[in-house]
Amino acid sequence: MMQERLIQEDRIIRTVTEPDWIEERRDDERHFLKQIPENRGKFLRVVVNPSRSPARVITVFFDRRIQP
Repeated sequence: MMQERLIQEDRIIRTVTEPDWIEERRDDERHFLKQIPENRGKFLRVVVNPSRSPARVITVFFDRRIQP
């Protein structure tokens, strides 16, 4: 999905390690969100399954529902 959506790996890492906020959805799903200034202030959403070891990224996308 990263390549398909042209999302750089460093932005994903930054979102997970330094999120603006985290949404706990279910036991197997945690959403990390961060505003990315380099992308016109859009918010990157990284969905992670924290119950896996190591934690696994499920998907990543710029969330159009959140306005900068």
